[in-house]
Amino acid sequence: MFRKIKIFMEMIKIEHTLFALPFAFMGAILGAIVVNGHLPSWAQIGWILMAMFGARSAAFGLNRMIDQAIDKRNPRTAGRAIPAGLLKNAEVILFTIISFVLFFWAAYELSPLAVKLLPISVFMLVIYSYTKRFTWLCHVVLGLTLGLAPLGGWVAVTNSIDWTAMILFITITLWTAGFDVIYAIQDMEFDRKEGLYSIPARFGLHKSLLIARYFHVLTAIGFIALFFITDLSWWYFVGMVISYIILFYEHYILSPKDMSKLQTAFFTMNSVLSLAVFVFTLIDLVVQFH
Repeated sequence: MFRKIKIFMEMIKIEHTLFALPFAFMGAILGAIVVNGHLPSWAQIGWILMAMFGARSAAFGLNRMIDQAIDKRNPRTAGRAIPAGLLKNAEVILFTIISFVLFFWAAYELSPLAVKLLPISVFMLVIYSYTKRFTWLCHVVLGLTLGLAPLGGWVAVTNSIDWTAMILFITITLWTAGFDVIYAIQDMEFDRKEGLYSIPARFGLHKSLLIARYFHVLTAIGFIALFFITDLSWWYFVGMVISYIILFYEHYILSPKDMSKLQTAFFTMNSVLSLAVFVFTLIDLVVQFH
């Protein structure tokens, strides 16, 4: 049983929760303070955690089933659970259904608007896996999907959406699109061979790194916009500066001549960035309002 659980956790890349979850909590605490004037309750935090786990697990389960034939042909992904025969399709389908149930249950416990937006969330979770078959903007679609994490956190505790929530949503969308372009460089030649769409496959290595850089410049603008349109103070500013340093370093260690640090740029740097921005936002709001 424990071996099976480990395989499922590896399938859904549980460690990649560090990308989206801190921003989901950031959306929740920022929305709760801006709209409600107090921090979210522990119950709300628990339901948001369950919603995130359900949504991510469902998304990965769908992706692994939809892409299993492609994954089997790709040397980088041939060892994944389904193509390697470690999990059966029926097991992944059941896992995905349970994940969606958890996601829907949490949404119903959080807010009426969260329930109304469920069809959009499900559509984005499903459509992303198909986008690389017809558009190199698949990275932006992934960004829009991951951007729903902070927007969902905001909606969960406020039952509303305003411009602050949308700026946070757009900022995380651009951040995600940027690091996903970098990640997709690994499969550039495979995607070309298979007729799949991605920015690296379409524009090549050099231009892809430039495009990722542009996405992250816009991300930096989004973070500073949040500083000026909210009551966030110097604690958040410190976290924002740390995020700028991380984004700069992420691109500094990559070049068309040396992509050896791609995994560091993709996973380590972005995990630290999301945690840093969330932690300093939390400190800022706790210090100001308590």
